[in-house]
Amino acid sequence: MIVQDENKYLPLYGKNSKPVAMNRKTLSGKTSFQKQVNSFRYAFQGIWFMIKSENHFRIHLIILVMVVIAGILFHLSTNEWVWIILVSGAVLSAETMNSSIEQLTDLVHPHKGEKAARIKDLAAGAVLLSAIAAAIAGVIIFAPKILALL
Repeated sequence: MIVQDENKYLPLYGKNSKPVAMNRKTLSGKTSFQKQVNSFRYAFQGIWFMIKSENHFRIHLIILVMVVIAGILFHLSTNEWVWIILVSGAVLSAETMNSSIEQLTDLVHPHKGEKAARIKDLAAGAVLLSAIAAAIAGVIIFAPKILALL
């Protein structure tokens, strides 16, 4: 992940990550299409960073794989799949935003004051809220199917 500071991009480091640095001169002269391709490439690098370095993100992915397997076994309807996709996307997005906020907070306030801790707690709370909503949706979708088997 990179943070813009004036006219330069500064690398952010995480567990097992390599620094990525570039400046605006690197982007000048590129076509609009090339810039779009690069923006997708940077987004995929962010997702890969989350997979490699964030344990909670990997836990959410493992749970998602189990939900997808259960969905296939229980023959979920199209509407049920839509809800699974929406709540799963919300959880993974919230986890990614949480990690971004934590890294930015560490960059801006490395001495871990009370306000920095509160910011991180609020971001973690957003992840928890989305995970609770996803769990409730999962119970609503899967409980009747499980009960029908009993």
